[in-house]
Amino acid sequence: GRGAFPRRVTFPRLSRRTFRLALDIGSGRGHIARHLNREVIEKLIQVDVAENVFKSAVESEIPTVSVVADEECLPFKEDTFDLVVSSLSLHWVNDLPKAFREIHQVLKPDGVFIGAMFGGDTLYELRCSLQLAELEREGGFSPHVSPFVAVSDLGHLLSRAGFNTLTVDTDEIQVNYPGLFEVMEDLQGNNCSWNRKPLLHRDTMLAAAAIYKEMYGNSDGSVPATFQIFYMIGWKFHESQAKPAQRGSATVSFGDLAKIDKFLHQK
Repeated sequence: GRGAFPRRVTFPRLSRRTFRLALDIGSGRGHIARHLNREVIEKLIQVDVAENVFKSAVESEIPTVSVVADEECLPFKEDTFDLVVSSLSLHWVNDLPKAFREIHQVLKPDGVFIGAMFGGDTLYELRCSLQLAELEREGGFSPHVSPFVAVSDLGHLLSRAGFNTLTVDTDEIQVNYPGLFEVMEDLQGNNCSWNRKPLLHRDTMLAAAAIYKEMYGNSDGSVPATFQIFYMIGWKFHESQAKPAQRGSATVSFGDLAKIDKFLHQK
């Protein structure tokens, strides 16, 4: 869940820094906030498009302010935040490039964006099983799971939004379920695919459940559901940041790397 984000990502460069004002985009009930303290963040603004999530927010030791807003139209001035975080909510965004530009705009120079979002291999077992069943029973298929970004596109999108010194990493988490129906029950209400069919026929669902177990089932009868997560870090430019060396200024060839052990042991 969203609460796992702060524990799964470590940021050595951030450990010696205190952020005066931070923004949590898609905060939900505030799962990130409860893992933070005043040594890291002095004040946190929590933004979510769903107002009702704030009614059952979890407690945090840092001061927080809740704001109902759309991630694609952040209601803050340029150069406002020292840090922006977002955990497992950006796959809901309709215009991801615009959301990244908004995040970059509200960051101060030398501010940093740290995010986690679902990647393109998420729920591939479920998607494949549903597609095969629909092809077999109905002669065609439509999306039933929200679309996800590919890792090959993520760095490009962040760079186009203005971020530099990028870090992108991936991880996969598998959760075992009794069967397809339990997977879909867990995902109920989490589909933002605009052109999906309103329902699946019972025969198609039963066929998909059988395909799921046949193709991916575990020896104990359960089935795995894979969640791919992309972690990203991007900085907003500031003059104090280290600059890349000028092209052509290298003094060592890549061909010399094979001799590196010899160089290190020379007296």
